Amino acid sequence: MQRIINFIINNRNAFLYAVLVLFGLIITVNTHSYHQSKFFNSSKWITGSIYGVSYNIKDYFNLREENQRLVLENEQLREQLLNAPVTYLSDSIYNFTVTPAKALKNMYSSPRNYITLDKGEKDGIKQDMGVITPLGVLGIIENTSNNFSVVQSILNTKSNINAKIKNTNYFGSLVWNARDYRTVQLIDIPRSVPLTVGDTITTGAMSSIFPEDIPIGVIKAYDLNQNQSTFTINVDLFNDMANIKNVYIIKNKNRKEVLELQKLVEDAK
Repeated sequence: MQRIINFIINNRNAFLYAVLVLFGLIITVNTHSYHQSKFFNSSKWITGSIYGVSYNIKDYFNLREENQRLVLENEQLREQLLNAPVTYLSDSIYNFTVTPAKALKNMYSSPRNYITLDKGEKDGIKQDMGVITPLGVLGIIENTSNNFSVVQSILNTKSNINAKIKNTNYFGSLVWNARDYRTVQLIDIPRSVPLTVGDTITTGAMSSIFPEDIPIGVIKAYDLNQNQSTFTINVDLFNDMANIKNVYIIKNKNRKEVLELQKLVEDAK
């Protein structure tokens, strides 16, 4: 306490000067309208700047909550889109739900690539559910644990997904030759089909895992196979397979019933 008193005494002239300046400013502002205007405008600017900084700080710390809200909103919109009556199948046997998830580990450089997600059996995730991103198809759930699941990526030599040329009924199988993580192959397209580089490739209607018309990519190039009867089409993927984070797991609630019915028909042949 004595140090504080000594400091004030030693700097009394500076303190007195500051008090007199402040007193003079108060008198000036109170007796001149021009100075009042300038003072209040300055104070508003300072207050506004403080509020702006405070809002930006608060907004930064609320980003996580805001992102979760946007993911939930996207989940609802994605579910509506998947169940939109765009084909004759959408209203009849397909009824899809959507679960958002995050990629924890992403392999994209080996012949058999897998992606680990942060959702598992406790979230209702099961084998053979489809996985997509906002840009397009990613793969199919292969294994699950209580808290996690593993996706067989479309960049996997075992992957085989029904796909088609958009706005046509020409179907084939989407596979991967393990050469380029940006490109997959669509095979079994008849040579009579007119093809154009840049045409869009989407999921077909022959799958009980994916809804029809989920984007995959565009035609990059194509060649006739050795038997000269079908094309092999190189498809440039919409997804950047080296940069996967937010995904959606889709479930066809009627898939089991559809597969059982199809099996009965096949067994009866």
